[in-house]
Amino acid sequence: MFRRTFWFTAGAAAGVWATAKVNRKIKQLTPESLAAQAADKAVVAGHRLKDFALDVREGMVRREAELGEALGLEAPVDPELPVLPHVAVEPAPPRRRGAPARNRTLPYNSYNSYNRNEDH
Repeated sequence: MFRRTFWFTAGAAAGVWATAKVNRKIKQLTPESLAAQAADKAVVAGHRLKDFALDVREGMVRREAELGEALGLEAPVDPELPVLPHVAVEPAPPRRRGAPARNRTLPYNSYNSYNRNEDH
């Protein structure tokens, strides 16, 4: 008799435990819960990305200072020397008279359609 009572109680306890676990998992898989979890993970990822960017920027500034010292770029400028402007990109050479312009976009019209997805 005690053996049957023990196994009945053990089975009932296992059923209650399994039901509670399944209900908890179902609540975690609702759309609202999944959206909240995704939002939390996105915020954490954003914070990590921001920290990484700040670390990279700090390292760049430190390395630029090291290179500036090594190359003597931090030396005082002689006021008698002319200052030349630094140009990152050279200007385009002047066009010949009558030469067509490069990379010129044509205005859109119905005869010259560039939409390749359009039905013909």
